[in-house]
Amino acid sequence: MPIDQDWLDQVKEEALDPDLPIIDPHHHLWDYPRDRYMLDELLADTDSGHNIVATVYVEASSMYRAGGPEHLRPVGETEFANGIAAQGASGNHGDIRPCKGIVSFADLTLGDLVDDVLEAHRAAAPDRLRGIRHSVAWDSNESIIGYKNSPQGLIADTRFREGFARLKAHDLTFDAWLYHPQIPELTALARAEADVTIVFDHFGGPLGIGSYEGRRDDIFEQWKDDVAALAACPNVVAKIGGLWMALNGYGWQNRDKPPTSSDLAAASRDWFLYTIDLFGPDRCMFESNFPVDKVSCSYGVMWNAFKRIAGGFSADERRALFHDTAARVYRLG
Repeated sequence: MPIDQDWLDQVKEEALDPDLPIIDPHHHLWDYPRDRYMLDELLADTDSGHNIVATVYVEASSMYRAGGPEHLRPVGETEFANGIAAQGASGNHGDIRPCKGIVSFADLTLGDLVDDVLEAHRAAAPDRLRGIRHSVAWDSNESIIGYKNSPQGLIADTRFREGFARLKAHDLTFDAWLYHPQIPELTALARAEADVTIVFDHFGGPLGIGSYEGRRDDIFEQWKDDVAALAACPNVVAKIGGLWMALNGYGWQNRDKPPTSSDLAAASRDWFLYTIDLFGPDRCMFESNFPVDKVSCSYGVMWNAFKRIAGGFSADERRALFHDTAARVYRLG
């Protein structure tokens, strides 16, 4: 959905706890004719008073190669993100290190043949490649189909499982983007492939539009049971954020003014605290999911909301949630 910067600018806040170091472990970059979010836009957002020291780039079907073998075209995105990281590593943009880790796309349904793709990604970013995300998000609801929908049952597909199993040999994590009814499928995968670290993105994509609209309380109750089973898998860690996309159904983008950090925290606190309680701070990391969540709130307001939600945790726990878990899982040093 389009981002209205003038609308977002109606709400500005001073950063809470501005010295707390933060790794933002989930953002995208792209450049389309009517939708641009590149390094300049990222730096404008991260320059919000919060101490963002590094970021992790996550695949967004951006900057694929225009030619060459089809299965290797996504390597262009890794080359692109690695170039952005090199710009940041120069120090010309301050102390922040954007794209210090890179999560790329590879078609895991290639099975054993995915090795060629993973090796090409590694060659393109030998010091920064950390993981793979192959979306498995699927829902039959017509309101959801407009988003990036994957084939039904992909998680259980034999060839997908074969490709997934190769991630361990390449020392790569798997970022899981799915919708909340699919969480039990992800749990089955985590149990079957216990040697691969799975990053549970965006709370499992709780839907709030279409046939899911107005059912948040009921969805939350089922979601709690499903997430409890997933959290019992020690190879799974949780990214906590990505809850303010349009598909989550809060409708912030339709209001006269954007939400404050207090508004965001009040509306979503239970999802965050429940997840942290199950996984523990050392298996959770706050994430921006920008610019997708920018449809609802500004970057600085979002991180203030996270800090309000984490206000009852100890200093060590807060450091884990905002920095250390991401640094360990994505091996950022």
